[in-house]
Amino acid sequence: MAAAKHYLDDPTNAVLSGLRGVTLTNPSLVLDETNKIIYRHPSSVASPQNVSVVCGGGSGHEPGFSAFVGQGALTACVAGTIFASPSAQQVRACLSQRLPEETQGIIVVVTNYTGDVLNFGMGIEKARAMGKKVEMVIVADDVGVGRAKGGKVGRRGLSGTALIVKICGALAETGASVEDCAKVGRLAVDNLVSVGASLSRVHVPGRPLQEAKDEEERLGPGLVEIGMGIHNEPGCEKVTTDLPGLVKTMLAQMLDPSDQDRAYVKIQKGDDTVLLVNNFGGTSNLELSAVVTEIVGQLLSTYGLEPKRVISGTFFGSLNGPGFIISVLKLADTGLGSGRSILELLDAPAEATGWSASIKTETWEKEYDGISTTAEDEKEDVRPTNLRVDPDLLKSALKSGLHRLIASEGEVTHYDTIVGDGDCGIGLKRGAEGILKTLEDGQATEDPLTCLTRIAGVVEATMDGTSGALYAIFLNSLCANVRKLDSPSQTQLTPRMWAQALDGSLKALGKYTPAQPGDRTLMDALVPFVETLKETGDTRKAAEAAKAGADSTKGMKASLGRSVYVGGEGHTEVPDPGAYGLCQFLTGLADGL
Repeated sequence: MAAAKHYLDDPTNAVLSGLRGVTLTNPSLVLDETNKIIYRHPSSVASPQNVSVVCGGGSGHEPGFSAFVGQGALTACVAGTIFASPSAQQVRACLSQRLPEETQGIIVVVTNYTGDVLNFGMGIEKARAMGKKVEMVIVADDVGVGRAKGGKVGRRGLSGTALIVKICGALAETGASVEDCAKVGRLAVDNLVSVGASLSRVHVPGRPLQEAKDEEERLGPGLVEIGMGIHNEPGCEKVTTDLPGLVKTMLAQMLDPSDQDRAYVKIQKGDDTVLLVNNFGGTSNLELSAVVTEIVGQLLSTYGLEPKRVISGTFFGSLNGPGFIISVLKLADTGLGSGRSILELLDAPAEATGWSASIKTETWEKEYDGISTTAEDEKEDVRPTNLRVDPDLLKSALKSGLHRLIASEGEVTHYDTIVGDGDCGIGLKRGAEGILKTLEDGQATEDPLTCLTRIAGVVEATMDGTSGALYAIFLNSLCANVRKLDSPSQTQLTPRMWAQALDGSLKALGKYTPAQPGDRTLMDALVPFVETLKETGDTRKAAEAAKAGADSTKGMKASLGRSVYVGGEGHTEVPDPGAYGLCQFLTGLADGL
């Protein structure tokens, strides 16, 4: 139900406030609130005689269309309510009142939805009746709805609209005629294919919460809908698949020439293309970047396509939809000469906050020397010591502790979900598994420093976050302190000698963290272990002290760490996750000796 929560539940207020925000992020824009029109301030238009480019449609697709207004893109945009076309009156007001009087003509870019085509068409006819020169470019790029199902309506308009707006806007900026702008816009549409996929429909502000509950049942866990539209329209199929399988299906719908129902554009191996991966609005940037990687890889391996440009981001959204749209544009010759190719028009600068593709032509076309990105193994030259341990006993004890720590991951994660961010258990498990692998793959050694150095390297490589840094500092310091115990002749490393080295490592750790017992951190388990081992030389008693310290954190209010920022009374219910995880390892270590 999280997707049904909104900061603004009044859709009218949401739309108007959102439009006001666009003018705050670009001071050259003006808002006509009555007609919900965003347009360029007359003083910001350097060449008012140039063709004006207008677009529009329902709100909820931000940054399209309002944030595309600006030099090099749109001259004005007309916004409807959420997912509903603006009225013909709004369109008429835009075309007759909000564009430069000197403009030689107007291009109106419209997505292929019945309401948009009719209302913009009516406004265009009114403008033509007033003597204005207006051409309409209808964007129909969706392949999710094939020919059989699309019928006379044809393909829907998707995120390819952003590319068409940019192409037409940049061409108008060069002083091209309205006829040429319309011709190039339609040329691009004819070479454009898109398809979307989403994990869920979106919940519209102000709509009943039951709609969100119904959607959870309609598209349950593990299902993704291919072909979903930008207004919650159902897709062509619901599937259970992974990302590679999903991308494979989507690209096949776009590019498979044998699919007679969807083969709208003939795109062959080696063709010059542009790839746009558009966020519906609710896909994390991390996941979207991974989606881009998968798409680019499959385009090359399956279709022999290496896009000339790869553009990624939120350009044409669907509120907070957890989905994405793939658009592939085949580059065709505009016939207009240098500076007016489709690629040059896409690369041309635009002062529009919604057009976030910021990489210059020179950067794309520069030849870059090959650089090896494969990390070379860093093998530390560890000078051996004369200290000795029983290698089999050390390995057995470490494995016992590591296995116990791994088995406790679920509990640690549960505790950290209550009082932290939920990653402590996974981090500890990842480090423990890395050390186990090193113990299994590495040659047994009697030299404890060699073993410790290997372990410290694994922790540095596999454990991140605060706890990873603390353990890495502690273990590297332990290596240095063990070396200080070296002697001219072979010497067995005793528990008290271990305690001496561990005590020195605690002091070193104190240089980097103020954490002490009582602060509800891993120190509540580590310090009692070291101090008890130092006093008694008994690993079992030291492990019991660590457990008592970890148990004492239940009910203890945090003074350090992320738990400080987490509200509620969770700290009264569970121990500190880091201290609990460490005591599990130390208990297992003692069991293995």
